[in-house]
Amino acid sequence: MKHSYRILPIYTADVSGICSALYELGGMTVIHDPSGCNSTYNTHDEIRWYDQDSLIYISGLSEIDAVTGNDRKFTDAVTRAARKLHPAFIALASSPIPFMNGTDFPALARIIEAQTGIPTFFIPSNGMHDYVRGAGAALAQIAEAFVAEAPSSSPSERAAGRRVNILGMTPLDFAAPGQPDSLRRLLTGHGWDTVSVWAMGDDLEHIRHAAKADVNLVVSSIGLAAARVLRRKFQTPYVVGLPTGAFTDDVLAAMERAAEHGENQYPCMERSASCDADASAVTIIGEPVVCGSLAAAFERRHGIPVRLLCPLEQLDEVLTSADIRVQGEEEAETWLKRSKAVIADPLYRPVCDDNAAFYPLPHVAFSGRMYVKQMQDLTAESVIEGFSQLLL
Repeated sequence: MKHSYRILPIYTADVSGICSALYELGGMTVIHDPSGCNSTYNTHDEIRWYDQDSLIYISGLSEIDAVTGNDRKFTDAVTRAARKLHPAFIALASSPIPFMNGTDFPALARIIEAQTGIPTFFIPSNGMHDYVRGAGAALAQIAEAFVAEAPSSSPSERAAGRRVNILGMTPLDFAAPGQPDSLRRLLTGHGWDTVSVWAMGDDLEHIRHAAKADVNLVVSSIGLAAARVLRRKFQTPYVVGLPTGAFTDDVLAAMERAAEHGENQYPCMERSASCDADASAVTIIGEPVVCGSLAAAFERRHGIPVRLLCPLEQLDEVLTSADIRVQGEEEAETWLKRSKAVIADPLYRPVCDDNAAFYPLPHVAFSGRMYVKQMQDLTAESVIEGFSQLLL
């Protein structure tokens, strides 16, 4: 029962991560599912749903079609919709039932692409993994399918300054208004021209030109898979970290090193390891690149070590020796009960020590839209300042 949940919710699933990553890119995302995945996504996980259109559908899989393997109905429905709507691409996603039935999605994608002439691909998913895996796989597929080799830069382009792609920005991790524009302005102010943002506040046409960048900046773990693809295809180095607060200079310096030497950089992991056995250390829980960057900013400001608890999958690449991977509510509760100061989504409060200093950091991928209004004025600086005042 160690991986069961009685108080905490689980993180957003891989299917919702796919929809979020592709939301603004002009494609059509089809979830093969009887009913429910789309309603869960648009009522809990997607804060853009009422303000911005996107072609996201479920197939309406029936029991008899699932039992008899009637895939023709699915391909015909997708083909009809695509011919009417003319999306830039078609992305197929699987919910648990087609996964258990062994549906051959790559074959269905080939059939649909042959019938429509529209690039079609399957993004591996089954509704049983977290949003980082789904969104990361979706952006990696975009990198494989749509980013072409950039032509040689002209002298004027080279003189204009260094260029960067921002990878891994979706409302699941960045729900506060204006964050893409704020990050663009910060980078512009330090001599970096943003080629594209993957994938919030930008479009597929800009992403097609991502090979022009000198560096890829991975601001959440969602962007890691795409960064690896772009590294393999175009030898573009990547930097893992979110420029924020007292940590901004570290990330900018890492970007300069990456551009100069062509080597990947992990500034978000350059944090204290002195809290390995210290149960009273400050604890932050959430997505490791964003929270690791916040932890680094806090450490640089106060000199206090911060332990990161990571409840997400397959992210050892961005965890330090002081950080803890937790699986399930029981393990998370054990660590949080020992922590005397915690920064986390408000829904973690019931499993923390009653006397612990607690600062709420809402996370859409965990608590959905519940605290979106509280995020309106939320910045990394306000989190660090608010938590500092709480500790004092």
